[in-house]
Amino acid sequence: MLNTLRQLADSGIIRPLDYHLARLLSDQSQNPVLLLAAALTSRELGNGHTCLNLKKADLFQLLGAARYADAIKACPPLEQWQEHLKGEPAIGDGKQSTPLVLDKSRLYLMRYWQYENVIAERFNSSKHTPLNSSLSHEQVRQILERLFPEQSEQPSSQIDWQKVAATVAASHSLSVISGGPGTGKTTTVTRLLALLVELALAENPDRSPVIHLAAPTGKAAVRLTESIGSARWKLNCSKEVRYAINDQATTLHRLLGVIPGQAEFRHNGNNPLHLDVLVVDEASMIDASLMARLLEALPKESRLILLGDRDQLASVEAGSVLGDICKSIDQGYSHDQIKELKALTGYELMEFLSGNGPSIRDSLCLLRKSYRFDERSGIGRLAKAVNSGNRQEVQSVCQEQLNDLRLIHTGDIQSQLMRAAVEGYRPYLEAIQKDSSAELVIEAFDQFQILCTLRDGKWGVTGLNENIRTALAKAKLIPDEGVWYHGRPVLITRNDPALELYNGDIGITFKRDDCRYRVAFPKPDGSVRFLLPSRLPEHETVFAMTVHKSQGSEFDQVAMVLPESPSLVLTRELLYTGITRAKTTLSLFSRPDILVSAVDRPIERITGLADRLT
Repeated sequence: MLNTLRQLADSGIIRPLDYHLARLLSDQSQNPVLLLAAALTSRELGNGHTCLNLKKADLFQLLGAARYADAIKACPPLEQWQEHLKGEPAIGDGKQSTPLVLDKSRLYLMRYWQYENVIAERFNSSKHTPLNSSLSHEQVRQILERLFPEQSEQPSSQIDWQKVAATVAASHSLSVISGGPGTGKTTTVTRLLALLVELALAENPDRSPVIHLAAPTGKAAVRLTESIGSARWKLNCSKEVRYAINDQATTLHRLLGVIPGQAEFRHNGNNPLHLDVLVVDEASMIDASLMARLLEALPKESRLILLGDRDQLASVEAGSVLGDICKSIDQGYSHDQIKELKALTGYELMEFLSGNGPSIRDSLCLLRKSYRFDERSGIGRLAKAVNSGNRQEVQSVCQEQLNDLRLIHTGDIQSQLMRAAVEGYRPYLEAIQKDSSAELVIEAFDQFQILCTLRDGKWGVTGLNENIRTALAKAKLIPDEGVWYHGRPVLITRNDPALELYNGDIGITFKRDDCRYRVAFPKPDGSVRFLLPSRLPEHETVFAMTVHKSQGSEFDQVAMVLPESPSLVLTRELLYTGITRAKTTLSLFSRPDILVSAVDRPIERITGLADRLT
């Protein structure tokens, strides 16, 4: 079996890492089922899954043409593997330290089994917290009505899901507020924070809660800082409450305290974070490992509020934590929760009553109304159609003449895309030529972005960045030679905790008066810091970026480029995430059939977390 696995690694069907795990275990056992199962479990991890599901896995699908290898054909069917793995010293049930854990029909690497259990145990132990022992329901209701005034254009009978979400989150130690673009997640959480501060001050006037804000990336942290900072000035509350709301977000890595050269963080179960309330935005980007470590570092009596869009792409690393948690979000609320929501918000929510379901559903809320996209918005309609898998509606929307959405698939596509790139990037390049401040240049750059789904090829990041640079140089906006130049946009592709730069961070290059280059990166507080190019971790030019890298960002205008032929990379979630990066206009460079093929291909991350949540 080892020889076969080595051949699979040499042909790229499995990774060298997968093979070496099997080779390591071969010192203890020559069981071919164990060696193949270990390699496949490791391979699944590399594909974003936390485990190998022995009941649902298809060996032929997993290994493709390698299914014809004699050693693999000699193995028993997958449904019999559990019996063949019993008694192997490398496999345990989690009670002892073993490389692998077999949990029912799921085979894990030990640490990922532990991550899932840490997450599940913390959420399952999260408790309902009375809003305030010194205030009546009527008094709390009055605070909610002041913080969430009825909109004049909104019928009085219509449910304000932002108010419901704040009430749900205020009454649970761990909660999730999910919603699509423009549903007001940060507006909701700002008002929620004001509610929590008022309730805390009513209990103890001398101490307001310690509030921290965080996000997985620097870009997302900047956006959260801007959103909370803007929203808190619109609150109908006292100055004392307003100033108690922290509006400075940071990255999760910085919050937890990275130790250079080590996998662990400074804050953990033995050294918890010092806070009362933690708000984490863009939670869909958090993988199982990071979420487990965050929960371990969270004080037992603190409150965690996760914000995110459950329908976006899952994390790059293994796991689908927000998606798994939100699988209960459509299962309705318990009778007690419905009763409390009625008392505090006045809304009759009996249609959302469900007698059965996991208790975690009472700590979840879905924001259902978009304040950014109305019924006439092509972007909003397309996002909704893609998300629901409605291929007919996708085709219908793309055929209409809409102000905010264009489907470009005829004529010289390459020339049209290059013209869009030149006009889209012209404002920031002209701003930098006029010696505008770094803050203004970065703001101008953020107005437009080209997104693609592939890394390589004519329509991938590599090919597009090269062609766009040529087009910009031809337009006299940048020089046509040199790796570094005034205005070069740079994307960080590897974390560097020491520099507080993380995968996905974007900076703009400036040629200073001393003729040396510096790269300007925005800080969460709105200021800018400059770094020498020689100090940067791995990076690349970013006139075009992948949809994955764009998560946590939004742009006024987006040009999204799909490949010329169907690709397994192009999925429903990828398409939805790319579409929802656009705030005002979206140009889709795609053949209609390629677009529809993505709608028919949803992602399924294989994990056991959803089944562990009770």
